[in-house]
Amino acid sequence: MKRFKVFFNIEKEEKWLNEQLEKGYRCTNISRSGIYTFKKTDKRYVMRLDVQDYLPKKKLEEYKAIYEDFGWNYITGSWLGGIRYWQKEDDGQNEIFSDRQSKGSYYKRLMNYSLILGMLCLFFSFSLYNDSNLYHEGLWSMNGALFWKALVIETPFVLLKLLPAFMAVALGISYYKNYRKYSLLKGK
Repeated sequence: MKRFKVFFNIEKEEKWLNEQLEKGYRCTNISRSGIYTFKKTDKRYVMRLDVQDYLPKKKLEEYKAIYEDFGWNYITGSWLGGIRYWQKEDDGQNEIFSDRQSKGSYYKRLMNYSLILGMLCLFFSFSLYNDSNLYHEGLWSMNGALFWKALVIETPFVLLKLLPAFMAVALGISYYKNYRKYSLLKGK
């Protein structure tokens, strides 16, 4: 079974993947384009996502070996860093992060991930709007039905221009939520 899905929140992605596992579908592959491949299974599995910075080849192999020693199977992840997908049979020991410090580090990595992507979106957004209006200059001088037709035609392009700004706002909200979780862990 293959499903296409796009996530901007890895906690929601992890929850969705575990819901598929509860339905009896084990994840076998996740493509960069958002296509999830599942296989029917009778065993109970659990899936966890981890965000990691770039790891050199040797460190990446050590990272994988540590998790695999605890029964986790590596599904996929970018070699440059980002989200790493782990899955194992449900045995009651299903947490990747066993202490507050490691959970705090996890949320801190998520904060950095959101911050960097948000800043890139803002930079792209500002460079896109530099010396240009959202709508064509002649639109506001049109009258009647011609104005409404032009407005309807141009609005999707305006929304496309605003997409990086919307993404920056969403990533800012993600940063704030992860900051709150991080500060709650630090405060305990």
